[in-house]
Amino acid sequence: MQNPIFKSLPQSVSHSLFSPSLTIVVPKRRTARAMPCTSIVESSDGNGAVRSFKLKESTFLAAQMPKKEIAADRFIEAHPEYDGRGVIIAIFDSGVDPAAAGLRVTSDGKPKVIDVIDCTGSGDVDISTVVKADENCCITGASGASLVINSSWKNPSGQWHVGCKLVYELFTDTLTSRVKKERKRRWDEKNQEAIAEAVKQLDQFDKKHTKVEGAHLKMVREDLQNRVDLLRKQADSYDDKGPVIDAVVWHDGEIWRAALDTQSLEDESGCGKLADFVPLTNYRLEQKHGVFSKLDACTCVLNVYNERNILSIVTDSSPHATHVAGIAAAFHPEEPLLNGVAPGAQIVSCKIGDSRLGSMETGTGLTRALIAAVEHKCDLINMRYGEPTLLPDYGRFVDLVNEVVNKHRLIFVSSAGNNGPALTTVGAPGGTSSSIIGVGAYVSPAMAAGAHLLVEPPTEGLEYTWSSRGPTVDGDLGVSISAPGGAVAPVPTWTLQRRMLMNGTSMSSPSACGGVALIVSAMKAEGIPVSPYTVRKALENTSIPIGALPEEKLTAGQGLMQVDKAYDYMQKVQNLPCVWYQVKIKQAGITSKPTSSATSRGIYLREPLYCHQSTEWTVEIAPKFHEDANNLDQLVPFEECIELHSTGEAVVRAPDYLLLTHNGRSFSIVVDPTNLSDGLHYYEVYGVDSKAPWRGPLFRIPVTITKPSIVTSRPPLISFQGISFVPGQIERRFIEVPFGATWVEATMRTYGFDTARRFFIDTVQLSPLQRPIKWESVATFSSPSSKNFAFRVEGGQTMELAIAQFGSSGIGSHETTIVDFEIAFRGINISKEEVVLDGSEAPVRIDAEALLSTEKLVPSAVLNKIRVPYRPIDCKLHALSADRDKLPSGKQILALTLTWSFREVKTGNMLKTSLVKDDNKTWYNIELLLERNGVLHSEHLVHSLNTLHKADSLKSIIVYNCRVHAKGDVYPESSKLPKGEYTVQLYLRHDNVQYLEKMKQLVLFIERKLEEKDIVRLNFYSQPDGPLTGDGSFNSSDLVPGVKEAFYVGPPAKDKLPKNSREGSVLFGPISYEGGKSLQKNPASYQISYIVPPIKLDEDKGKSSSDTKSVLERLEEEVRDAKIKILSSLNQGTDEERAEWKKLSQSLKSEYPKYTPLLAKILEGVLSRSNIEDKFHHFTEIISAADEVVASIDRDELAKYCALRSDPEDEATEKLKKKMETTRDQLTEALYQKGLALAELEALKGESTVDKVDMFEENFKELKKWVDLKSSKYGILSVFRERHHGRLGTALKVLNDMIQDDGNPPKKKFYELKLSLLDQIGWSHLVAYEKQWMQVRFPSSLPLF
Repeated sequence: MQNPIFKSLPQSVSHSLFSPSLTIVVPKRRTARAMPCTSIVESSDGNGAVRSFKLKESTFLAAQMPKKEIAADRFIEAHPEYDGRGVIIAIFDSGVDPAAAGLRVTSDGKPKVIDVIDCTGSGDVDISTVVKADENCCITGASGASLVINSSWKNPSGQWHVGCKLVYELFTDTLTSRVKKERKRRWDEKNQEAIAEAVKQLDQFDKKHTKVEGAHLKMVREDLQNRVDLLRKQADSYDDKGPVIDAVVWHDGEIWRAALDTQSLEDESGCGKLADFVPLTNYRLEQKHGVFSKLDACTCVLNVYNERNILSIVTDSSPHATHVAGIAAAFHPEEPLLNGVAPGAQIVSCKIGDSRLGSMETGTGLTRALIAAVEHKCDLINMRYGEPTLLPDYGRFVDLVNEVVNKHRLIFVSSAGNNGPALTTVGAPGGTSSSIIGVGAYVSPAMAAGAHLLVEPPTEGLEYTWSSRGPTVDGDLGVSISAPGGAVAPVPTWTLQRRMLMNGTSMSSPSACGGVALIVSAMKAEGIPVSPYTVRKALENTSIPIGALPEEKLTAGQGLMQVDKAYDYMQKVQNLPCVWYQVKIKQAGITSKPTSSATSRGIYLREPLYCHQSTEWTVEIAPKFHEDANNLDQLVPFEECIELHSTGEAVVRAPDYLLLTHNGRSFSIVVDPTNLSDGLHYYEVYGVDSKAPWRGPLFRIPVTITKPSIVTSRPPLISFQGISFVPGQIERRFIEVPFGATWVEATMRTYGFDTARRFFIDTVQLSPLQRPIKWESVATFSSPSSKNFAFRVEGGQTMELAIAQFGSSGIGSHETTIVDFEIAFRGINISKEEVVLDGSEAPVRIDAEALLSTEKLVPSAVLNKIRVPYRPIDCKLHALSADRDKLPSGKQILALTLTWSFREVKTGNMLKTSLVKDDNKTWYNIELLLERNGVLHSEHLVHSLNTLHKADSLKSIIVYNCRVHAKGDVYPESSKLPKGEYTVQLYLRHDNVQYLEKMKQLVLFIERKLEEKDIVRLNFYSQPDGPLTGDGSFNSSDLVPGVKEAFYVGPPAKDKLPKNSREGSVLFGPISYEGGKSLQKNPASYQISYIVPPIKLDEDKGKSSSDTKSVLERLEEEVRDAKIKILSSLNQGTDEERAEWKKLSQSLKSEYPKYTPLLAKILEGVLSRSNIEDKFHHFTEIISAADEVVASIDRDELAKYCALRSDPEDEATEKLKKKMETTRDQLTEALYQKGLALAELEALKGESTVDKVDMFEENFKELKKWVDLKSSKYGILSVFRERHHGRLGTALKVLNDMIQDDGNPPKKKFYELKLSLLDQIGWSHLVAYEKQWMQVRFPSSLPLF
């Protein structure tokens, strides 16, 4: 799933999103507006529709939180005790703030929010490290900070579990931006003070030394100037990555407690100390929460999991969950008109929006949320996330939802989506899953006037223009019911306001959910069995239809829900069986439908073939009972005589009656659309209990027909002239895209108005086993004019064109907008949609043909990306903890972690990752969270991957020293990586070990964009031998309809391939055949790829020049080198191993005295030692070893040789050159290491001696002869030298230059040295800043999945 379904803007401008629409215009002749309505002041029909009115204060406040529209206010007025009491709603969303207005208590005084859970793991902190306090009650936190424990905290074991977290990882982007702004303001004040002091010191120096002479004074002044420059540059490069908070967890003898140290967030000294934090336990135990600081005002909840090894710090990832919870159940005793729909209901907050992924929902989060909903015995679930789907009513999450609905009787309500106004835009799972009640977004005139503040609200209640429409691709209605899709509701405290206006199906879903909570509250109080089957039937059969035409059901479902009528219905059917009537449909005579699904839930005739002939369909009705139904008492006696009805018998014919038993029954339906006019037509076949017709339809079979207009003109052109629009109106046209068309060029002309007009323009095509192909645009016309569009289409399939005028556009103008829309179909048909060059020298033939009109064939292709394959180097399978990852069925979820490694050879490359199965057919793009020192995270409901459609979730990380470098999601975006070695980890969860076992050899592809200089431009030829001879170049041709043109695309020249294109890599890019547009912008571009072949063998490899040395001499050298190799391989981890190493090194030195390579290896051995206790002796030994290396080299001879130029064609000279270069490198390394050791010795003593200073200066000058001491490697000695002389500003400048110029990731010791220099110079604000960055650059451990 991709995005939360909501539309929101700050209240002052959110009315611009108000786009009410209910009019569905099919053929031009048939136009209808929404249902009739009356005034809410003079009279009302219960849905808030009005003709004319003026708001009063009470009606204005009521419009902020609409309840009248669904009769919730009437119901509570009649049944004040049934206001949601006894009902628990699970909010699957971004996390509810339990401190928000209206979410403290219920109407009967109970805690409103009974649990707050982060199901994603985004707030997880590793607390497996255990420490003990010293005699002063001090411990060392995971961040390295010294923390004081509150002496009153009980901890019988004395064990304190510690962890830490970057606080910005817990905040939303909006909150982070606000906190950063305030922290930057405070930091700037301190930095300005430091700049003022530095400028003052420089000014004093200049006044004292009017003429600066001598090297010493010049360096002193340079140092003072460097200090000023550094402070100014720091202000420009300031990047606040946020403070680190320490977490401490302990067991008080009864339960686990946790506390946070947030001093790094506080500006005032002494605030935010660990000891002052009021300890919290898991929220469900005490319903208590905390706040990080006054600055952020962000509520947090602490939960301990995984056998005390994980602390979950729960915050919200966006304000929307709190808003949703407020709509469903807020209680404001001081202002009842602002109450949510069910103020007596309680809430369980299940955060499924991952803070690491911008509130993207995750498979882990969804699964854990379902587990929590069952564990807390929730009655309802509300979810507002959704996206287009490949297959409706399918996938791992749908399977789990079916289980909780059918077995545990939870009622699942979800938003239908915000992707309208075109048809078949409902999102998954809310609009595509049979077990979920999908809710469309409705707006009443009162809402338009009171919440959206429109001067002239519409006179009728409407669906919002952007509310998603049905049917699903398998013919189901898609939208079940509608509810108000906007409200002014509570938001989290960190927003610094109590409530906010938002609109979307994200708001209609909790409105409906709150309404259902009222019904369930009454049912539970009256002892009526609660079943999601009967509740849904009650909602659908008692809703008020929106609109006069049957087609309106595709927009609004069965209509606007009515709480009171639905409850009356439930009272009447309480003694009847709780049954869901499952509908499965197959076309008679064929094994599968055009959508490639064996069965469907409705009949959807969309393509031309099915709209011009009569078809017969087999319908199976299967009654489904809950899992706890009794065979003898419920299943065996079940028998109903069903009377079948068709809403359009001239088109859809069905039998009159059906005798239905528990085992189900099949019957036939005949659909004959041949006499229908072009456009949209909707019918239903529904079954009614002949003995109790008052029950209404027990099941419905939707029949949707979109009969397209046929384009007969050549060249193919279709025009819709003089379409009239008023605010909120939608016009639809269905067109059969001619065979051979591959793209469209459209023109929209507007006239007849004087104020700006804004339009949605959508086109949708359906293609088997693909998500709906949708193109969309928003066009604004400030005055009568025209706009052009171009987009890709598929020939032979129906295309819907939907044009809608924004509901807020043109209000008050009273002028009708006139639109002309012209569509020209263009197309070049090719024999290969995806061209693959297999790595051989052979070209690939392509046949092109224009079927519609003469087209200019201008082929163009480039290879601008590379995809490199990697095999896993490790895989680990383990069971997850039972407290969060045990399914309601009792099955334990397992996790598989796959590991790959790769090297990024150049900083700044743009990367993506993909996975491919071994069959090399199914690609699965995963999102990227690239880490520098860090991690890549990925999450997806993997039903789109065939063999993984049952997987619980998939995550991945790229690791480099544990630091997060960039983030992405399942729709991958390229990210830049510095060069270095990386490890990729993929994390898969499932309860079936067999699925995970099959994933152990997944191939990872790293995708890079090529630099401009590496892009390969391919050539085209008119003959197959063109690539070989270089003749017969093919540039362009005129394609005449009916005549094919053949040409060839040649492989790239091997010397043109990018350097990093190893064997098995795939170079790919776009290929297009129509000129006039760039490859990237061409709407009809395809993909071409080239498989990199094996590298040509080097014929000269293995050959060597003649060696003048004797066999004995060569043997002695081989023996010597073997001995040195053995010395290098020895470990020095223990005293015994170190003694053996010393013994061998002394022996070799006596055997090969003055042999520089040996002495260099001995120096390396000394440097490699770890866990040094006597550091003074160690550094002295390094100096001694370095001196031996230096003494073994004739520096005069080396200097003479380095000044000479060698002949590269002379093998002997080249060999000598390499030897001398190696000797030079050994010399400079020895001098460098000696300088470092001398500096460390001085630091250890705490004071400098003349001898050591002279030695350092002498060594420094010698090294300066051979290397650039300002380079990233050797500059550290310049830093030590400047620091010794007190020139700290210059030392910092040199160090900063080293860090910035180093192509490799800077080492931790550089930043530690920088911290030391800043502390010594007295810039405390920069010390604090760099300490925070140390936690970002060098985290202590990998982040948790």
